[in-house]
Amino acid sequence: MKNPFEVHDLKHLSPSACNLFTNSPAMFVLEKCMKKRSPVGAAAYRGTAVEAGIVEGLLNGSDDEACVKIAQVEFDKLTALSGDSRREKEAGAIGDMVKMGLAELRPYGQPTSTQGKIEYHIEGLMVPMIGFYDFEWANHGILTDLKTTHALPSKISTSHARQVALYVAARGNNLDARLTYVTSKKSATYHLENVAQHVLALEKIALTIQRFLSISDDPAELAAIVVPEVDSFYFADPMARKAAFDVWGL
Repeated sequence: MKNPFEVHDLKHLSPSACNLFTNSPAMFVLEKCMKKRSPVGAAAYRGTAVEAGIVEGLLNGSDDEACVKIAQVEFDKLTALSGDSRREKEAGAIGDMVKMGLAELRPYGQPTSTQGKIEYHIEGLMVPMIGFYDFEWANHGILTDLKTTHALPSKISTSHARQVALYVAARGNNLDARLTYVTSKKSATYHLENVAQHVLALEKIALTIQRFLSISDDPAELAAIVVPEVDSFYFADPMARKAAFDVWGL
C-alpha cells in the first residue's frame, strides 16, 4: 500500500491537524492537500506573544513589566504585515494576559522545559504525530498547555484535551496533564482526566485521515466529496472565503 501522506506531501500529523479535519474537512483539504494557506490571525499571534512574555518571567525571573514589553515587541513583529482588523484589540489585551499568566504559573517554579517537541507513533499510521507542549515541570510531574482567550471557559475543550493527552502519552503517562486558560482578567488551570480515552480518539481520527487521503491522489477529487461551512470561523478571512468560492463555488 502506498503512503497517502507522501502522495499529498504530508510528512506528519499533529493534534491541531486532526482537530481541523474533525471540525472542517473542507479546510483540511484546502490547507493540507491543496496548500492554500489561510493567513494567521491576530488572535493566534496574541497567544504566541503572551507565551513569550510568560516564558521570560518563568525562566529568567523577569518582572511583569519586562515580560509585558517582550510580549508586545513579539506581537508587533509578528503582525507587522497583518491586515487583521482585530489587531488593535488583541494588542490591548496582551499586557494583562501576561500578568495573569505569570500569577497563575509562577507558583509552579521554573519549568524544566518549554516548547518541547514530542513525537508519537500510532500503530498502522504511516506518519508520526508531532506536537509541541508549552510547559513541563519534570520535578513535579506536571505538564500544561497555555491557552489565551477573551472568555474564560469553565472546562477543558475537547480539542485542547486531545492535544495535551497526546503530549502526556508521548512524554509518559505518569505526568499530571493540565490546561491553563488566561484572559485579561482571569485565569484557571484545569486537570485533564481520561487521558487514555482522548489519545484513543486522536488515534481514530488520524487513521480516518489516512483512509480519507487514500481515496485519491488528486486533491480536487478529495475536495469534491466535502463541502465547506462558509459561515464558520475557518472561513472568516476574505482569502479563505475566496478559496472556498474558487474550489466549491460557494
